[in-house]
Amino acid sequence: MRDRNRTDTTPEQRTPMKIGVLSDTHGHLDNRIMDALIDTDLILHAGDIDGPEVLQMLGKIATVIPVRGNMDYGAWAHDMLREEFVDLGRVLIYMIHDLNHISLDPATADIRIVISGHTHCPEIMEQNRVLYLNPGSASFPRGGFKASIALIEIKGAHIDCRHVDV
Repeated sequence: MRDRNRTDTTPEQRTPMKIGVLSDTHGHLDNRIMDALIDTDLILHAGDIDGPEVLQMLGKIATVIPVRGNMDYGAWAHDMLREEFVDLGRVLIYMIHDLNHISLDPATADIRIVISGHTHCPEIMEQNRVLYLNPGSASFPRGGFKASIALIEIKGAHIDCRHVDV
């Protein structure tokens, strides 16, 4: 296993950078999810975590940046933001749980990737040079989809994104 505490470079400086994206775990993480995330440099969770244990387990793999979903309440989620910006140098990521509550225009804000959850359905689409990514639900998929996460690989300004069934 790689040393996630190495100090020679930050994850943002490494090329390529591999990011794991998940949402709607609702308190459940099985080994297939953990295995799919094992080589990531950063993990982004788009909400509906349903408990701090999920974040603690993911934190054993890589740094985790979550946003608060509509099912994330209580003292453990009190300080969690509903929107988050992740600046990776040449790529700016915006995260929100429910895309219907977006508070800005990503194209005019120089955002390259918008990550959301809530629907439990995986989706990747591009609009106005912005990549919109919903990883689906890692634990409770809907609409006939399988449980899934997404993996993003960033090399400079190039972005490669795909869903992974878990």
